[in-house]
Amino acid sequence: MKNFRIGKKGTTIALALSLTIPALTPAAAASNNQVKIDSVKFNGMPAPTTIDKMVKTYTEASVDVKYSNGEVKNFPLTYQKLFKSEDKVAINKGELIPAGTPIDVNGNPIMDTSVEGNPTYYVSDAPDSNSLLKPIAGKQYMVTHYEYQTIDAAGKSAYGIVPASMSLTTLDQNNKTGELTQKQVKKIDFSSVNGLWIPCNGSLSPWNTHLGSEEYEPDARSFELDSTSSSRTQVESFAKLYFGDASKANPYFYGFIPEITVNKDGSTSVEKHYSAGRFSHEVMKMMPDKRTAFFGDDGSYTTLFMYVADKAKDLSAGTLYAAKFHQTGTENGGAGDLEWINLGHSTDKEVKAIIDSGVKFSDIFETSDVPKEGFKAVKQYSYGKTEYLKLKPGMEKAAAFLESRRYAAMLGATAEFNKMEGVTLNEKDKKVYIAISDQSKGMEASSTDPVDDIHLPKIKSGVTYQLDLTAGQKDSQGQKINSEYVAAKMSGLIAGKDMPSADAFGNTADVNSVANTDNLSYSEALRTLFIGEDSGMHTNNFVWAYNVDTKELSRVLSVPAGAESTGLFAADNLKGHSYIMSNFQHPGDELDTKNISAVDKVELIKAMEKEIGINRTGGIGYISGLPSLEDLKK
Repeated sequence: MKNFRIGKKGTTIALALSLTIPALTPAAAASNNQVKIDSVKFNGMPAPTTIDKMVKTYTEASVDVKYSNGEVKNFPLTYQKLFKSEDKVAINKGELIPAGTPIDVNGNPIMDTSVEGNPTYYVSDAPDSNSLLKPIAGKQYMVTHYEYQTIDAAGKSAYGIVPASMSLTTLDQNNKTGELTQKQVKKIDFSSVNGLWIPCNGSLSPWNTHLGSEEYEPDARSFELDSTSSSRTQVESFAKLYFGDASKANPYFYGFIPEITVNKDGSTSVEKHYSAGRFSHEVMKMMPDKRTAFFGDDGSYTTLFMYVADKAKDLSAGTLYAAKFHQTGTENGGAGDLEWINLGHSTDKEVKAIIDSGVKFSDIFETSDVPKEGFKAVKQYSYGKTEYLKLKPGMEKAAAFLESRRYAAMLGATAEFNKMEGVTLNEKDKKVYIAISDQSKGMEASSTDPVDDIHLPKIKSGVTYQLDLTAGQKDSQGQKINSEYVAAKMSGLIAGKDMPSADAFGNTADVNSVANTDNLSYSEALRTLFIGEDSGMHTNNFVWAYNVDTKELSRVLSVPAGAESTGLFAADNLKGHSYIMSNFQHPGDELDTKNISAVDKVELIKAMEKEIGINRTGGIGYISGLPSLEDLKK
């Protein structure tokens, strides 16, 4: 998420929802005097307009439930904080450390020595994904990502040079009110998989494991051939801090999907899925068949991938596909048909064996600095400019699963998507929603790029798209794809609204529309798509609720100025209660005050420092007050 980001005054927008809940049995209906639900409506909130609200995470939204007997019950929403990433709540080897502090290969907290003579804990200010697992052995767990650290103790950039981490929180739930409180926080051990690279978004698998991510994979070409490249600097820094040995740096260790299993005794096990491909993994979202998955591939000049596992609930072996986008229109952001190119089949063991053999980029590809016969011109995220590549004999599997985006582009897939972020599923309608946070760069028409499949209108504030899923699809070679959940079409659902100039609060996108869509989570019960922003075009970022039936949009949460809304996770029924998990990260980081005239800029900065601090910590919490299942069955 970080990089490339583009950061709200407005009116209240009411959201009418058509609720889809399993019908009451006749006996249940009789016992409830035939009272049923007519509608559920989110009453939205205005954007903050005062400093005291601009520096807080809060909601003023509410939910109205209207029953068939005419009664309307209102449920005010509140934001509940669990803990901040700087809070010493994590138990590690019997020691309390900050929740956002990473641990090394030996399980020791990694220390920031940037200020001579004053070592301190590294503390990530960027909590991201949350997964509320279904109860295990009667206990409630939550997995949380800590994506990166923005600055070190000396005030210098620490992005990408410090190993990342995840935590496992044991939660207590008040049976009556549904209130959640943290009982215990533990760091998750990634030593079996060479540590954890920048974990962005994540998802809960249908079999109750957490599917994490490793975003912005280091470029293996630059790492090998350019000793001054950021890829070399970052991976070597990572290795020195994690292993205590910079010589263990290997870019091919990172850029995969880690799966975290919580065992009955509360211990965790971690497995990286190499057969799901290596690229800038934003999130992996599984389909109802428990075999098919779609991904966000974050960055500029990226690709839409699909994975089909051999067996349900088992991601250790499968086939990786990449999409070619055939544009059909520009309405509401854009539309196109999707053709799928088979990149190959592999297993985790096979790909890991290739990595462990010490393979380098130059073992996989020949390169040329100029066009040359037999070489394919591609442009993709990790290298960032046009390169001319030729696959070396017998290296198809290494290319497909270690250089997935490069290989996909060589085979004709589209590598022009920009800031492809969150992914979520609407199971009933067989639709996947996917976020294009910033529709520009490769998604615009270009006469200089090697390929120009996408030539859509520039919308810096982004577009949320929907993918239509269907069975019976064939790949580009005419071979049947063994899945009933293949995306055949892609079309714009919610387009952002760029403004020609900033308003008095510094917003450069319409404050009453979504800007830079990022985290996505869907509630089947409420027929509602929840959207979290990663925006520099809004001074405060928001969480929105969008009814897929009425097409109405409502603002339901505001996070501190300059912060990003992350960790979005809608839980419809956790022991009878519903939640919307939502974090914030790097408060104040993207606070651009030059266009703000509606409030005192100096006072706003002072208030940010006093309330939460700038680039110091992030918050983990949730929206509470949603109707419980008992309320909805009144």
